[in-house]
Amino acid sequence: MQYRFDGPEDAPVLVIGPSLGTTWHMWDRQIPELSKHWRIFRYDLPGHGGAPAYPAAAVSDLADRVLATLDSVGVQRFGYAGCSIGGAVGADLALRHPHRVAALALVAASPRFGTADEFRRRGVIVRSNGLEPIARTSPERWFTPGFAAAQPAIVEWAVQMVRTTDPGCYIASCEALAAFDIRAELPRIGVPTLVLVGAEDKVTGPAEARTLVAGIPDARLALVPGASHLAPVEQPAAVTDLLLMHFSTAWQDTQVSIPVLPSPGFSAPFAPVVPVAEISAAAVLPDVSSEGLSGLYDRGMKVRREVLGDAHVDAATAASDGFTDEFQELLTRYAWGEVWSREGLDRKARSCVALTAVVASGHLGGLARHVRAALRNGLTPVEIKEVLLQTAVYCGLPAAGAAFEIAQSVIQEETTPPA
Repeated sequence: MQYRFDGPEDAPVLVIGPSLGTTWHMWDRQIPELSKHWRIFRYDLPGHGGAPAYPAAAVSDLADRVLATLDSVGVQRFGYAGCSIGGAVGADLALRHPHRVAALALVAASPRFGTADEFRRRGVIVRSNGLEPIARTSPERWFTPGFAAAQPAIVEWAVQMVRTTDPGCYIASCEALAAFDIRAELPRIGVPTLVLVGAEDKVTGPAEARTLVAGIPDARLALVPGASHLAPVEQPAAVTDLLLMHFSTAWQDTQVSIPVLPSPGFSAPFAPVVPVAEISAAAVLPDVSSEGLSGLYDRGMKVRREVLGDAHVDAATAASDGFTDEFQELLTRYAWGEVWSREGLDRKARSCVALTAVVASGHLGGLARHVRAALRNGLTPVEIKEVLLQTAVYCGLPAAGAAFEIAQSVIQEETTPPA
């Protein structure tokens, strides 16, 4: 991985991980103070900030790469702080390599990032339109409106970070977040953990942070007012102080107040605010069940959701009753657990076959969901067009014409960037 060190060579190592669409520069404002106490190891995600574009489709893959890089430079034990997907990497390391992680800070993180459908649709948008739509809408996800209005240079810097990201690596990271779910595993995180969140974060907000605190036995919550998703950029002084406190001292049983200093260049109406590190834990763990992967049905349900989306599968299972239950079970176990799970073809190829078969059989009522599945499986609109042109030759022009109308409508809906 692409990485850099800051700080004394003989100091303990603190690893810092970035958010999706950013580079290690999102932590620049923390480095001067943190590097007085630790040797800071920062890394870039694949395809971000000029890093080699080798996509990683799972958070565990990213964690393995981080660990291999640390091994290569002789780092054995370390503290870890990460933002968003960077936090997911830290949680994975704490779960699978607890002897390596001394302490953990999860910034703007979640045990499950939204829904799988949300991130897979984002991948479809990038595959169809490039990263420009994501870049344009990043400021509203990352910053509070007041900060964005007062700091246009920082907003433009953030947009450029997204624009220069490799699209394939961005899509792979979306897939990694879509599959990430450690809700049932939180009690196994056994290192002292700070859960830090911006009070106005609409991506992974206070609710997700409190789920982390409720599940991790030795976790405390720091809620930072005046900050959204990229709290280290928006409220650098507060985040720095909270990290310093967490990684250098034992937790106190009292609340902690840290003044937030205005960022350079800030002008009215901004004024310093006082974030409170809310030190609390829920009494009862969230009622979260863990979906096992053993058995054809469980594997089939997992693949079915990944390909067709949670909304469709939830609607199908909700509509099932005593008359159709066994058919739904057969469909899930056989079509998705056996055939779609085979290794002989990848999912793009299987989508090509499915589209052709649906057109050929005349079952166009199911074509829309297979077009959506094809987009989720990595086919571009151009490739779907080529498949349907091929069906015109072998299945007839009327069937292909009807298929084009359905596919056109679905593609427009699925690939239109958010307003």
